[in-house]
Amino acid sequence: MQSSTTSPLIAIIAGEDSGDQLGADLIISLRQHYPQARFVGIGGARMLAEGFESWFDIHELSLFGFSEVISHLPRLLQLRTQLVKRLLALQPAVVIGIDAPDFNLGVEKRLKQAGLLTVHYVSPSVWAWREKRAAKIGQSAHRVLCLFPMEPEIYARHGIDARFVGHPLADRFALVSDRVGAREILQLPQQVPVLAVLPGSRLSELARLGPIFIEAAKRVAAAVPGLRVVIPAANPKVRLKLEALLAGSKHDESRPMLMDGHAHEAMLAADIVLLASGTATLEAMLAKRPMVVGYRVAPLSYRMARAMRMLKTDVYSLPNILARAAGVGDPLPVPEFMQDECTAANLAQATLALFRDSDRRGQIVSTFEHLHRALRGDLEGQAGHRAAMAIAELMDERHAR
Repeated sequence: MQSSTTSPLIAIIAGEDSGDQLGADLIISLRQHYPQARFVGIGGARMLAEGFESWFDIHELSLFGFSEVISHLPRLLQLRTQLVKRLLALQPAVVIGIDAPDFNLGVEKRLKQAGLLTVHYVSPSVWAWREKRAAKIGQSAHRVLCLFPMEPEIYARHGIDARFVGHPLADRFALVSDRVGAREILQLPQQVPVLAVLPGSRLSELARLGPIFIEAAKRVAAAVPGLRVVIPAANPKVRLKLEALLAGSKHDESRPMLMDGHAHEAMLAADIVLLASGTATLEAMLAKRPMVVGYRVAPLSYRMARAMRMLKTDVYSLPNILARAAGVGDPLPVPEFMQDECTAANLAQATLALFRDSDRRGQIVSTFEHLHRALRGDLEGQAGHRAAMAIAELMDERHAR
């Protein structure tokens, strides 16, 4: 089966919830260019709602860390073999891997070697890990679509076609945030200090970080009169774990307010955000909220990364990485506490320092506004549309040969 130019078969392989959202946006935009296109591969509920045909469960790719991947390796290898075989038989016009680099880049490499057109959407963190990975990614993808403005330059040094398409989250947050509206939604008083706490969206993260973050929040609440603490739960299982962690808390206004979802509203409503390192730090930055970041990975993952000297950066949160790349924010805007430094005492002390320094908070907000504009770029349309156009351009070039 060979794709036609008027009704192309487009394969998308998405990992995790964030990849599902990117995939759904991409399908909507690609349909504007190819109204009769058929979309197949691996996707989630949002992609399915756009008419996507998913062959496997997206959650099979939602793994994190060395130890977690190793335990599921046999199934992942089997899934990859089945997926490659099916795609080679169908010969889609393009194969788009969204994030999940440990899985997708291997699939893309096999398909590219077999003559299929491949795109990788969301560059791996080549600025944080060994840059030589960028050269290897060129063996897998004809084009890399980047969310951050500093990434294409890294790929260019290795002769790889990479395009900055902007970050979709930058389109979803207003340049001027609405604290009043967010507090109205969450029914929080307008004049009280608010701390949002986000200790992670995975149960494995909560096991490592939950007790530390809850204890840090208690220490901050004891030192900030009238403080309201809000904790959004990513899903029902996370909520149950958080409820267990809060079981001994007093039932008064000082008790943290546990919510189902509403992470964005919690950030917007807050004066300061205490959170785990990851995409949530970018969301807090786009909400223009000063933050304190902490993180601990599984001990095995940490020891392996250190032993193999895989990290090439001394900063971890996305706002700090972006600020350093852009040459703004001196000192760096986000206090970070990684691994053994991620303690309740350290997190609480840094959070209290921000509550007590309004000038510093103002400087941080100014830096975040600058970075928000940089993530939007001087580009037309939203990120999903720009990504679709970069893919369509590549498909049209292939057809014209």
